[in-house]
Formats: sequence, structure tokens, C-alpha cells
Amino acid sequence: MAREPSSPTKTQPPTEPFKKAVGVAMRAISGDPELEIVYATDRPSLAGHRARLPEPPRKPTAYDLAVTRGLGDSIALRLACHDAGVHRDLVPEGKTARAVFEAVEQARCEALGARAMPGVSENLSAMLEDRYFRGNFHEVTDKSDAPLEDAVALMVREKLTGAKPPKSAEPVVEIWREWIEEKAGRDLAGLENVIGKQRDFARAVRHLLASLDMAEELGGEPEEPEDDGDGDRNDTSDDQSSGETDDSEAADQAAPQEQEATGEEQEAGETEVDAEASEETLDEDASDQSREAGESKRPDLPFSNQPPQNDYKVFTTRFDEVTRPEDLCDAAELDRLRAYLDKQLVHLQGAVSRLANRLQRRLMAQQNRGWDFDMEEGLLDTARLTRVITDPMQPLAFKVERDTNFRDTVVTLVIDNSGSMRGRPITVAAACADILARTLERCGVKVELLGFTTKAWKGGQSREAWLAAGKPAQPGRLNDLRHIVYKAADAPWRRARRNLGLMMREGLLKENIDGEALDWAHQRILARPENRKILMMISDGAPVDDSTLSVNPGNYLERHLRAVIEDIETRSPVELIAIGIGHDVTRYYRRAVTIVDAEELAGAMTEQLASLFEEESRRRAAASAQPAKRPAPKSPATGPTRAPARMGLQ
Repeated sequence: MAREPSSPTKTQPPTEPFKKAVGVAMRAISGDPELEIVYATDRPSLAGHRARLPEPPRKPTAYDLAVTRGLGDSIALRLACHDAGVHRDLVPEGKTARAVFEAVEQARCEALGARAMPGVSENLSAMLEDRYFRGNFHEVTDKSDAPLEDAVALMVREKLTGAKPPKSAEPVVEIWREWIEEKAGRDLAGLENVIGKQRDFARAVRHLLASLDMAEELGGEPEEPEDDGDGDRNDTSDDQSSGETDDSEAADQAAPQEQEATGEEQEAGETEVDAEASEETLDEDASDQSREAGESKRPDLPFSNQPPQNDYKVFTTRFDEVTRPEDLCDAAELDRLRAYLDKQLVHLQGAVSRLANRLQRRLMAQQNRGWDFDMEEGLLDTARLTRVITDPMQPLAFKVERDTNFRDTVVTLVIDNSGSMRGRPITVAAACADILARTLERCGVKVELLGFTTKAWKGGQSREAWLAAGKPAQPGRLNDLRHIVYKAADAPWRRARRNLGLMMREGLLKENIDGEALDWAHQRILARPENRKILMMISDGAPVDDSTLSVNPGNYLERHLRAVIEDIETRSPVELIAIGIGHDVTRYYRRAVTIVDAEELAGAMTEQLASLFEEESRRRAAASAQPAKRPAPKSPATGPTRAPARMGLQ
């Protein structure tokens, strides 16, 4: 018998065991061990390997728990039963048809889980009842207020599982039921036969949409996949194949004939595809001619210093911006936002200040002055003045001050300004950045504070430009970046203090593209003249941008983030640290720490920085403990008459 989730401890919220149990169940159903579950006040969503669920009440009822489980099961079943590539190939172009197609596909995924697991079926029923009750669907009396996509999806669910529509949604279904059954009753009945085959199911849904007078919104007939061994592709039945047009059959027959064309036919009449391919390889062929016959192109060696290949690209950078707080709002508003931030930090000020003072003491303890004695040049060692009298021929009467371990250091803090940081996390992050910057500045360490978000939800101007260009496939990043410089490394803190108030501005926090933000911060710190460079990333999980992920693979942004991290950690002199707020970032970064509550951020930041400096201190101490070669003395004729030089003083 399965064990119940562990009871909450004094240090964790009472709903924490329930959240962990939901996460375990979602990973098991979806088959994705790297699935990350986020609890926030936003609507439920899925982006790549990151699922967002609503925060359950502090004292949830059994109904609340069932609704949360239902939302989790719905997302997990989508991951387990849905193929995004097949969906892209067959999704209609029209707005209404697309909405119905999307809703029916979700109903198919949920029906597969409900048919296999009775508990999941109950959770999904509670989730749907809650959704339609909150949407006031039980008060609908007119077709204009009843979404067609919901009515079709609920009727499909009824056909596939036998479950009646939720009580709150019954008016919507009854308004449309007679019309839908009259138009597409036969299509509805045939969906159950292909529920386990997404491609066949999607084609059946397209026939259903055509029966519902949406044929003009379907777009062109999708092509069959070339790989016959694809698991999602299934041979259609005789009834379905008889309904296809003669043109599609002719195209299918022409494809193998083109592939079997002889070399003479290809020389006589080259196809358009071959012509395009020849143009693309023209430059490569020209370069190959310069090599001797039989010489092959030498690949990069395994230990090459070239960065790994990455397919990440950007559709357009025309609308991106790197800005400063004073450019986003006026001085009066910045002062007001800073005052609001100070009010939020009243009870945090003492604890964070104590941690900052502890960090300062640990850093100042490493600033004890050290000297190298018996040197040929440097500062005159007054303690050895007697040697000049007793032995005028002795030149080693100087001393040189050792450099401190972090005198020549710069630290960059990169703060996630995404919508999921809204509320307590962003407030605490701003407070910690405020106090840590002041502390490091007192210790002689320069600090740069950066933030990253997007200019708009759902793509902004970049997506509009993509639509205007005809929606080319695989466009890459499809949103407008906004990178914010809260404090430059050379700017004193007193001038940049009010800038952090911008994080409290309503509407600033949107979506987060971590890979490009980390690369931008890395390029900035590389340009600094300091010898030691430390880059700290403060985020609450994986990158999320709905516009980009809707037209690219689900892990597109995550793969780019991993590539940027690997490049920094293996090829850059910059020391990279990451702190995850409520989410595990150790699967991305080598040196990382995850905190459960935002209140722990100050302690995590100070400990990570202190440990970095102490490690460097131990390395230098070990190096200085080794006996150094003493320089050979100069000739007696030049020793005593030489003037001391101040070469080691900074």
C-alpha cells in the first residue's frame, strides 16, 4: 500500500507535502522525470518542462485538493499523450476552427487518462466543474455567450468516456447539442475508434470541423510524414482513404518516382529542389576544389576550444532594448516606488543587515595587511635600518605589501524580472541586492545589478513582424527583450539606490528568456578590467516565453540556457553561481543552491559569496606557504646607494 505524504514540519507550510505528492504523480503520469512544478497565483500553464499550478489555499478542503490534482493530471496527460509535431502539422489556420481543434485534442488526452485510471477521472471531473463554475457557464442562456469549442470538447469527452458534462457547463452543451449532432453526429461517433492514434484522431477532427461548416478555416491538406517508421503515423482505414482526393494520391505516387530517377534523367531535367540544393552547396564545392583529389575535410578535434553547435536563433533583434530605470519612468515615480519598497522591507531590514555585516566581517578579516620582507626593492623596511649600518653591503632591506584577495574583484547580480517573481520573491530579491551591493562596496568590491524580462506578453512587435512575414517555420526567439541596468559597476550606490524601486512597478514583470540574459550579463562582465569576475544568477526556474515556445520545440529555451551555462562554466574565466527561489536550479548550474522560501535569499547570497572569497584565500595562502626563490643579491657597489622604489603600493 502506498504511503501517505509526510506530515508538515514546523519549518514548512502545511500544504508542502501535498505539493510534493502532486509533483511526484505528475512526473509519473507524464513520464518526464525533469518536469518542474511551479505554484503561483497565475493561471495553470505548461511550457517545456515547466508546469504552473495555482497555489492551493493554506487550509484546503477535499474539493480544493481534488481540483488541484485534476489540474496536475490534465497537464501530465497532455505531456504523456500529445505530440507537438503532429499537432503543428494538422492544426487548422482559422481562429474558430483552431480553438475547437485545441479543445478537442485536450479532451482526447484527458479521456485516455480517465479511461485508464478512475482516480484521475474523478480529479478531472472536479477540475472541469470548478473551471466552468468560475466562468459562470451555468448562467449562459444565449449562443453568443456559449463558446462552441467548449461545447464540442465536452461532447467529445462524453462520447469517449461516457461521463456527462459538468453541471455548471450543461447549459452550454444543451444550447449547441442539437446543431452539433445534426451536422456532425456521425463524425463524433467515429472518434472513439482512433482515440489512441493522434494523427488519425486529428484527421477525424478536421472532418468534423468541415461538417460544422468550418472547411474554409482548415487551410491546406497536410502532407504525410516521410518516415514510415514513425510511431505516431498510422495507416488509415479504407473508408478514410476513399475520401481523399485524387490529387493527393497522385502526389504520393509521384514521390517514389522522383526518388528512383536515374542519373541521366537528373542531368537532363533537374528538379527545383535539386537546383536549390546545388545553389546552397556551390560555395562548399568551390572550396573543395582547392584541395587535392581524395583529401577529406578534417573535422574539429574532440578537445577543440570551439563552442558547441547550437540551433538557437532570433527572429529579429530590432525591438530589443537595453535600458535604465530612469528611461522607463520619471524621477518622481522612482522615488515613490523606492519609498514603497522601503516600507515592504521594514521587518526584513534587521535580518538582512545582520547577514550583510557578517559577510563584511568575513571579508574584512581577509584584508589583514601582509608583507614580503628581504626584498631588493619596494618600501624601506625601518625595522632593518640597523642592517644598513652593521652591513652596508646588504641590499635586502626593503618590503613589499601583498595584494588583498578580493581588492580587484567585480560581482554582477542578474535578477529574474519575470511575472512568476511577482509579490514576495521580487521584493526580497530587491532588498538583498540593495544591502549586498552596499556591503560589497564598503569592502572595495565593485557590484553591477542587472535585470531581465520582456517588453510585452505573447511576443509583442517581434511576433507581429513574424505574422507579417508569412509565419516562417521555426523562427527562433519570438519576443522583445528588455534588459535593465539597475546599477553599473562603476556607479556609486548612493546614485543608483532608487533604481531598484522599479522592480515594484506594476506591469514591468513579464516573461523570462534566461539564456540570452545570462549571455548578455556575461559579455558585460568580460569587458570589465578587474582580474576576478563573479556572476550570480537569481531566478525562480526555467525560462518561459509562450510566444517562442508555441512555434518552436518545447525545450527550445531550456536547451539554449544549458548551452550558455556550459560555455561559461567550461570556457570562461567568470565564476558562475546560481540561486533558485523555490525551484531546483542545480540541474542547470554546477555551483548552485536552491532555497524554498524567498526569506532565505539573503543568507544564501552571503554564504555563496563568502565561500568563494574564502576558497580563493585558502588557495593563495597555500601558494604563499611554499618557499619562494630569494633573488640573488646585487653587487656591493650598487646595493647601498640605490634609492627605494614604491612598486608594490596601490
